[in-house]
Amino acid sequence: MTEIKDISDSTAKDQFILYWGDMGGQWGVNRSVAQIHALLFLSINPMNAEQISDALGIARSNVSNSLKELVGWKLIRRVPVAGDRREHFIAEVDVWEMAILIARGRKEREIDPAMAAIEMCIRQADDEPDLNPVVLSRMKEMQEFLKTADHWSSQMLSVPKSRLNALMKMGDKVFSLLKLAGKKSE
Repeated sequence: MTEIKDISDSTAKDQFILYWGDMGGQWGVNRSVAQIHALLFLSINPMNAEQISDALGIARSNVSNSLKELVGWKLIRRVPVAGDRREHFIAEVDVWEMAILIARGRKEREIDPAMAAIEMCIRQADDEPDLNPVVLSRMKEMQEFLKTADHWSSQMLSVPKSRLNALMKMGDKVFSLLKLAGKKSE
């Protein structure tokens, strides 16, 4: 299903899966992984690897690897199906929970290692007397930014989903509040 020849013949479900795969590619996620996630997200019943492979036209080995990745992200999970010994999978369907899982996963895989690498560079820089102080200052500035972003992210991930939803829906009201607070402190 990675390519639909005549878009007018495809269903809304097919289009969603294709677009989710394209978006995944733009976010650095393998297209097959994103398409399998979309298929399971939209599926009413659990699916096994063979069904997924048939539905998407993706090689069975690619499906197996993609399922492992999605399980690792906790975006899907294995579920038993009575009378069938094959592994079946379902996706997390709560979009807020899904967003939280992705944010946590990206933090663990991207932000935490970046923070550790910058910390190591700063420690190394402290032992280099010939290093231009501007370079060290810039490294420390990046470190401080990542610490602040990490702290903010941790705070947001601890907010209950219903309140996080309300906070995001406030949109312009939050910016207006920040503008007012900025004018009072100036």
